[in-house]
Amino acid sequence: QVQLVESGGGSVQAGGSLRLSCAASGRTLDRIIMGWFRQAPGKEREFVSALAWIGSTTYYADSVKGRFTMSRDNAKNTVYLQMNSLKPEDTAVYYCAAKGPGGGYSRTSDFNSWGQGTQVTVDS
Repeated sequence: QVQLVESGGGSVQAGGSLRLSCAASGRTLDRIIMGWFRQAPGKEREFVSALAWIGSTTYYADSVKGRFTMSRDNAKNTVYLQMNSLKPEDTAVYYCAAKGPGGGYSRTSDFNSWGQGTQVTVDS
């Protein structure tokens, strides 16, 4: 299992930016796939972004493509989600997740480790 701790949420005006962080610990991370999901009130948790700890391929939901950037700092065992041009519909609790190699990366059932979540609120 991987332990995950998110930080960096908050409130921002529409058009603003926030950067979320997720610190990972607990096992060798080399083959881990990291993901960001979000859950708005009354809605199901949805995929936002994913990347492998090794390699450069990053995946994004269409709703955030071009506005959000997921990255990692291997030395700090931390992944980031840079969110620009935020919209009110981006308001949600954002969760960091981890899984082993292989398989899918865009469903909540693909991941077996989750952080506690961090609230992002975008005011219009």
